[in-house]
Amino acid sequence: MPDLTGRTIAFLVATEGVEQVELTEPWAAVEDAGGTPRLLSLEAGKVQAFDHLDKADTFPVDAVVADADPESYDGLVLPGGVANPDALRMDEDAVAFVREFFDSDRPVAAICHAPWTLAEADVVRNRRLTSWPSLQTDLRNAGAQWVDAEVVVDGNLVTSRKPDDLPAFNHAMLSLFAG
Repeated sequence: MPDLTGRTIAFLVATEGVEQVELTEPWAAVEDAGGTPRLLSLEAGKVQAFDHLDKADTFPVDAVVADADPESYDGLVLPGGVANPDALRMDEDAVAFVREFFDSDRPVAAICHAPWTLAEADVVRNRRLTSWPSLQTDLRNAGAQWVDAEVVVDGNLVTSRKPDDLPAFNHAMLSLFAG
């Protein structure tokens, strides 16, 4: 297993709508590898996770993205859920935070619907990636080469399609974050 000791990984989610398993399984993988995960959101307090369309658990926010310095994090995870990236892509601070990771060539991992936020940040052009299948037209229109694969690694970006892909996603994510 890759060693993330001393590395802090940002998990950016909206206040409501993150797919719980796409938050909790990568979070646990980062912790198991010795890393320190931190939950960033649009507001202080707690975020409401979902199991598909049903409310699941809540999770405490460590920092508000508007106040967070991207340079303080060694990697970025963008979990999915339909409502989650839809809210993030409408928030200027969240989009700027994501764009900064790409501008500074730091690693990003996005699963399921999360690449919607990447498209909004205009960082998918000329990149090969995957996502939940319904996003493929949006991503192609944003300049990406969309493929239907369990996991895709393109430089500093790891993407996967859905919760069933989490084992491959977590393995690729940890390898990328370990550098």
